[in-house]
Amino acid sequence: MGESSIAARKLAVVTGTTSGIGHALARLLLEHGWRVLGAARRPSAMERDAYEHVRVDLHDIDALEAALAPRLTALLADPALARVGLVNNAADPALLGPVATLDAHRLTTVFATNVAAPIWLMGALVRLTPPKIPLRIVNVSSGAAIRAFPGLAAYGSSKAALRMAGMALAAELDSGSDAALRSRDIAVLSYEPGAVDTPMQAWARSQPPDILPSRDLFLRFEAEQLLVPPEAPSRDIVAFLESHSAPRFNERRLGG
Repeated sequence: MGESSIAARKLAVVTGTTSGIGHALARLLLEHGWRVLGAARRPSAMERDAYEHVRVDLHDIDALEAALAPRLTALLADPALARVGLVNNAADPALLGPVATLDAHRLTTVFATNVAAPIWLMGALVRLTPPKIPLRIVNVSSGAAIRAFPGLAAYGSSKAALRMAGMALAAELDSGSDAALRSRDIAVLSYEPGAVDTPMQAWARSQPPDILPSRDLFLRFEAEQLLVPPEAPSRDIVAFLESHSAPRFNERRLGG
């Protein structure tokens, strides 16, 4: 079977595909024969027939819906489709600092990108994916979603909110009165990639300690060569997207 016919059967929607994990993941999915719809605020240099890029800032929910809703509707109506994946990878880590100094107006942007946009995407994929087609959803999480780190209140709490949203979606699928919905092959993974060598890590290392008191942790990751390449978590994520059986909700970290 050729790459074009395989790509027509598997569709992955991935956010944040211009750098880090998202970029590595998109490349790996293409190697595995997936068609990839990528979304990011920057243009993409990836030129492959099976890759389509939508340039949109995820904090603008109206723009996100306007840009992606028509494409999702069209792509998910393809009768050749056999598997669908969603990877909520993009995140805004920029609002750092002690809780007492955080700009509440800036918080709305962080939560729009890290929570509202992924929730909208999860809902859209559940609504639009044909009932008989397996759907796998990955919410890229962080250790900051379950452990408190000084200076990461905005980022950590937004990741914690996304983790709970995935759990809530799984609970809704299992607890509703709609037997057809309960029988659908939909699974959600909250995935913690660990310390990955990405621009986000480099940016955290560059922060002054009064803004990011936990900066030494990120410096140690680099100094002790604990950072893993983005390809490592990408392999885990692809394996989950291609899984034929999975619990309704699961969470794990790289290597777990």
